[in-house]
Amino acid sequence: MPKKRYRIEKDTLGEVKIPFNALWGPQTQRAIDNFPISGITMDFPFTNSFIDTLGIIKDATAKANKSLGLLSTKKANAISKAAKEVWQNKHNEQFPLDVFQTGSGTSSNMNANEVIAKLASKSSGLDIDPNDDVNMSQSSNDVIPTAIKVSAHMDLTKKLYPALDKLIINIDKKAQSVEDLVKTGRTHLMDAMPIDLSQELSGWSSQLKNSKETFIFLEKRLLEMPMGGTAIGTGVNAHPRFAKEFAKQLSKLSGGSCKTVPSKNFFHELSSQDTAVQVSGELKNLAIILMKISNDLRWMNSGPLSGLSEIELKAIQPGSSIMPGKVNPVIPEAVTMVAADVIGNDTTISVAAQSGNFQLNVMLPVIAYNLLKSIAILTGGMNVLADKAIKTFKVNEKSIQASLNKNPILVTSLNPIIGYAKAAEIAKKAYKEDRSILEVALEETNISATRLKKILDPTKLTKGGISK
Repeated sequence: MPKKRYRIEKDTLGEVKIPFNALWGPQTQRAIDNFPISGITMDFPFTNSFIDTLGIIKDATAKANKSLGLLSTKKANAISKAAKEVWQNKHNEQFPLDVFQTGSGTSSNMNANEVIAKLASKSSGLDIDPNDDVNMSQSSNDVIPTAIKVSAHMDLTKKLYPALDKLIINIDKKAQSVEDLVKTGRTHLMDAMPIDLSQELSGWSSQLKNSKETFIFLEKRLLEMPMGGTAIGTGVNAHPRFAKEFAKQLSKLSGGSCKTVPSKNFFHELSSQDTAVQVSGELKNLAIILMKISNDLRWMNSGPLSGLSEIELKAIQPGSSIMPGKVNPVIPEAVTMVAADVIGNDTTISVAAQSGNFQLNVMLPVIAYNLLKSIAILTGGMNVLADKAIKTFKVNEKSIQASLNKNPILVTSLNPIIGYAKAAEIAKKAYKEDRSILEVALEETNISATRLKKILDPTKLTKGGISK
């Protein structure tokens, strides 16, 4: 007897043909048929967190409904068991829907409801309905915003923070190793006052630490749950205590890592994506920081003969298909591309977030996709930057010293003693004649060599203050 390829199921619109072994039902199948757009499914290749989160939400709602006496213990336990299999990544292939689908994410919510209902029915022998049982006390309009928040929190704390911390630690260690190594500072890409290389690196580290502080501040908002608002924020068809009970159950399932609370205003949470915009904004800021660090590394590594040649990034692959021996700064280049993509993702999220028409935002799936993608690629970018650039670059002290000794801007320290105009004369003459500032200053001033050496000492100039 030939194996059945399809089965027929019905929904409110009629009959639907579904692959025989698929766990999903008619609503998922209609969405598969309706949205053959990008091939990018909600089971994102860079993270499982969104599908995981849908499973956790359905588990927590089943437990909440059982606790409130709305769902029988047998049905609730069967739904929880099935939902747990989803958030343990046992059925990711059952979530085939395209990112570009119905803007509320209803298709993805029903995908989860149908898969969990099928699994729960099989394991329990009960007739468990995707809408009446699995989706009890819920709407796609509060499930998907909740999933965005929880999955973003999950990926920030478990993935991005460790990578960010690693990068900070590696920069701080490198800074310690190059303390008191003075180099030419640069403003407008032009020679400026001396700076200790450790001071330069401390600026990078401080930027990154400030970014982490902002993320931690935003965590509080990520943990305010829209669940309980149901369709438009009024909480219709949900128990008055459902929101609080759901938040309690979700916190338990997370092992305490997500200490969630009900939102203060469901109308706000369902109609807008303010928090996603704020988190994306800080992800963009982090991307800009990484682009600045990466470009500084590229400039410092430039050469080796005709550039700055202050550092040497570790050679990890040949740099040219035609020029033998050429080695390029491939890691910083890759990170700048990550940064560019994240900046673009933020623009998408900004445009999507303004589609909060009346009581619902209708671009939720694309917000989820771009937000989680930004977290993922920033995580990967920071890991490779820490391991393959910051940790391994070497300092070219000889080149740094040669540039520093000829830096005409050292004359700035003479301003308080001889005035700006006279100092400028000395700088121009030194530069024109390719001589050191010390040599020219000895000719053009009455200051002793001993005192000039002290005033023009680059190391002293990195400490600030006024020369005497």
